[in-house]
This record gives sequence, C-alpha cells and structure tokens, in this order.
Amino acid sequence: MSDATGSLLPLDAWHRARGARMVPFAGYAMPIQYEGIIAEHRWTRESAGLFDVSHMGQIILRGAEAEAGLETLLPADLSILKDGRLRYSLLLTDDAGIIDDLMVTRRGDHFYMVVNGATKEGDIAHLQERLPRTVTLDYMKEQALLALQGPKAAATLARLASGVDALGFMTGGAFEIGGVTAWISRSGYTGEDGFEISVPADRVVEIADLIADQPEVKPIGLGARDSLRLEAGLPLYGHDLDTGTTPVEADLGFAISKRRRSEGGFAGWHRIAAELENGPIRRRVGLTVEGRQPVREGAMVVDDEGNEVGKVTSGGFSPMLEAPIAMAYVPAASAEPGSAIRLAQRGKIFEAKVAPMPFVPHKYHRKGAGQ
Repeated sequence: MSDATGSLLPLDAWHRARGARMVPFAGYAMPIQYEGIIAEHRWTRESAGLFDVSHMGQIILRGAEAEAGLETLLPADLSILKDGRLRYSLLLTDDAGIIDDLMVTRRGDHFYMVVNGATKEGDIAHLQERLPRTVTLDYMKEQALLALQGPKAAATLARLASGVDALGFMTGGAFEIGGVTAWISRSGYTGEDGFEISVPADRVVEIADLIADQPEVKPIGLGARDSLRLEAGLPLYGHDLDTGTTPVEADLGFAISKRRRSEGGFAGWHRIAAELENGPIRRRVGLTVEGRQPVREGAMVVDDEGNEVGKVTSGGFSPMLEAPIAMAYVPAASAEPGSAIRLAQRGKIFEAKVAPMPFVPHKYHRKGAGQ
C-alpha cells in the first residue's frame, strides 16, 4: 500500500490515530512528531520512548560460506561473534566508501542483519552480487521493527517480556511478548539504554498498543530520533556517512576489528590500512556552536580567508544542553578537541569549537567483560 507521501508502514493508522504528523522518509510515510520534538526528546531521555523503525531492512543470511563471505564485505571479525551477540559494522565499496552502516547478529545457524531503510534495496543487491552463491538471503518483509529507548525501558519491557532485562548491551534473544515470539536485542540509536523488537508485521499493532499502554511510554517521532542520535554523537547514513566517506574519516575505526586490521581481506582494506597508518585528510568531529542559532547540514567550514575547507553534515539545537551542536568534516589538523572552527551559513559566520562526542553521555547497559 502507498499514499502520496510513500509506502505505508504496518503502524500507519496507529500513528495517525495518535495525532502524528506524517512526512515522507526513506520511501515511506513516517511520523515526524506527535506532541513536539523537544518534549518527545526529553521524555525519551527521562522515561521511555517508543519508535517505529519498521522502514529499516531486516535480512537473514545463511549458508556454510555466510561468515567468510560477509567478512569480504565487512571489516568485522565475525569469527569471534558469539551466538546472540550484535556488532555495529559497515558495508564498504572497493575503495573504502561506506555503502551503509548496519547491525549484524549471529543467531544460531545464520546471521541477522538490520540495514538502513533508504539503502536497503541497494544493500540487498550488493550482498546478492558479492556473496558466494551458496549463501541464501531472506529479506524479512513480513517483520516490523520497534525500538523502546530510555532509562525506564528495561523495567517497562520486562513487565511484558519476562527476562528481557537480563540482556546486556549488544546482545539479543527470542522472547514472548503479548503471545507473540519476538527477537529482542538490547540496542538502539539514541545513546540511551533500550531495546529493538522485531515482530511479525501482522501482530505489530497489538504489540505497539501493549507497550504504549505502559505509563512510562510515549510514542516518539523521527524528529526526536534525529536530535537524540545527534546528542549521542551517532552518525546518520546519507548525511554524515556516504560512499565518499571512509570509516577512518568518519571516526568509526572501532568498527574495524583487530584481526581485520592486521589481516585485511575486506573491501577497501588497502585504503583503510593507509589511513590508519598515516591518518586521513579530514575527520568527522563534534562541534559546539556559539550563540543560540543552530547551524544546519550543508553549512560550510571555512578558513580565515573564507575558503571552504569542510562541511557540516548534521546540526541542530540540543534540548539537553540547551545549545546548538553539530557534526562536521574538518581538516585533520583542526580535529583536536578545543580547536576553533569557523562556519558559514546563508552569508552569516558562526564561531564553533571541536567538542568530544558524545555530547550527552551514553547510558548503555553493559554487564561483564567483552560486551
């Protein structure tokens, strides 16, 4: 089904019944806000916010050569990924550009992958073209995906899915919720503790109702999801990451596993090895901006003569810091925290400083070693 603003999510009527303002995003009509972005942002930081992320692509990859095949495309060390563990990783071009950022989980005899909504069709085509013929790919169109995020998410969800609060950060498992078997991982993209919940699309309305009926929970739109991930220092594909950006430039070196750094054998390895050794020409950094006016995506980073030397890729007003923040690519020599940065937007000059990210501390639930 579709309307003038794109394909319809399984929860489309659910969002509209709750007063959501719908906008086109990644080929879908999606809720941008319900009661207001700042209120929804603060609610998530203080309680628990329910997000519909069903536009994202859920994929299963199976076959004897799945692990080896994926390691030719991703810089992750999948050989040490235990059952039920997630990894953040990157699908790379042959010259180290980022095709997409994603989450990959070992689930028994297969890998479960969640990719971005706007790139999923291209990702699937790339995987099918590059993986060994023995690997089967199942695009799970019949599954919906919810995210429950915030400091009260664990206690809330544990009332509905017994035992889910025992999960550590970046681990997952199968749980019963509302009579439905769901795959639930302790993960998310807000910087808060939280969970992602994969359920059959034909049951997602009742599961969303069950969760949203809890007193700690409110539905949250895309607007607050964006401001939350910006405060958390998390890049958004298509804005802060693209095929013209390498993992080292993007400050995502942690996604290149130790064994893979030394052995290579994945797309873009030679360029990444050179950048790891010599440093990249530019880097993604966080910026705090003077004044109250936000600097938006597309603003230029300029030198003292006004020449463009970089670009802002995400920017907005931080509800928690009550100040404008941004991410930008700047020359490597200017990437140290505290470095003064000058920005130009619509003929106006803004003064900024490089700031460590995250802007707001992460509150992930880590337990034990090696999580």
